Amino acid sequence: MPTGYLALGDSYTIGEAVAADERWPALLVRQLRADGLPIDEPQIIAVTGWTTDELAQGMDQAALHPPYALVSLQIGVNNQYRGRPADEYRTQFAALLARATALAGGRAARVVVVSIPDWGVTRFAGEQGRDRSVIAAELDVYNAIARHESARAGAGFVDITGISRAHPQLVAADGLHPAADQYRRWLAAIAPVAADALRTQD
Repeated sequence: MPTGYLALGDSYTIGEAVAADERWPALLVRQLRADGLPIDEPQIIAVTGWTTDELAQGMDQAALHPPYALVSLQIGVNNQYRGRPADEYRTQFAALLARATALAGGRAARVVVVSIPDWGVTRFAGEQGRDRSVIAAELDVYNAIARHESARAGAGFVDITGISRAHPQLVAADGLHPAADQYRRWLAAIAPVAADALRTQD
């Protein structure tokens, strides 16, 4: 049985500004093992600042070893930050989701999509003079697209955006990225969905 775990994303997946063992894919592996589910250490393909198309390029260059037992996908914040159109995000996200499904051996149920947190609530956004309501509205559109495409593909979807909005103080020293305590809150939402994905027989 495959036990590989592939984590695809950007700064939130790589855990910018926290220790490697505090980023959420690492926390997830520990939790799944504690639940009696065999899973390898995560193979992470993620770089701070990546957009959907840049993640796709990174995947093209990575040494991948499918089929993976679990694939997670969290991407889009930098599309929004750079002002990319939502229609472009939908097209590129759907393509990434299809690739993630293929890497999971064609089993969409083994793919878990994690929503984009709201960076507009952070100290960084305030310091940059950004309109928090505009950021929130645009991210809501992006996350609605991700949720819709995930449902259409048969992949799992976890909404952690509300957690980011409820805990704006839980940020790292850079004032932007989540602190370890926030990632642990994300884990409480992600782990049950990932565990269900691993238990699927399709």
